[in-house]
Amino acid sequence: MASSSKKTRGKQKIEIKIIENEDDRLISFSKRHFGIYKKISELSTLCGYEILFIIFSPKAKHYSFAHPSIKSVTKRFLNPNQPLYETTDAPVEAYRKVRIKSLVQDYNKVHDQLDASKEKQKAVHHLISVASDKKIASISLMHVAMDDDFPSRSS
Repeated sequence: MASSSKKTRGKQKIEIKIIENEDDRLISFSKRHFGIYKKISELSTLCGYEILFIIFSPKAKHYSFAHPSIKSVTKRFLNPNQPLYETTDAPVEAYRKVRIKSLVQDYNKVHDQLDASKEKQKAVHHLISVASDKKIASISLMHVAMDDDFPSRSS
């Protein structure tokens, strides 16, 4: 029978301190650096920030992320007073912002149409339900009236 002892720590809170074992440190880095990229990309997208992020692994390999590009972010870093429109990616960034705004407007318009369609569908279902209930009621009344016209056989 297999041992029931747990080999991983699962979602337990891990104390933040340097990992002593070098192999464990490399494994931890390789597992986590993609998560860091994802968070940085989300930050850039959600906030509209220009970002340059560089990580050097314990084996001296570098990993980098830049938005919109390493060149434009570096240029802005070296010349912080330079207006955004003077950077090389300003036209691309301006187009991207206009396009995103247009897509958001299109999305909102379609979403409003969908909501209106759902409301119409609800109203139609309600009318069908009311009409169906009226038909059932009128059929029931017809049966009651027919029963009143014919005497019962038991008398």
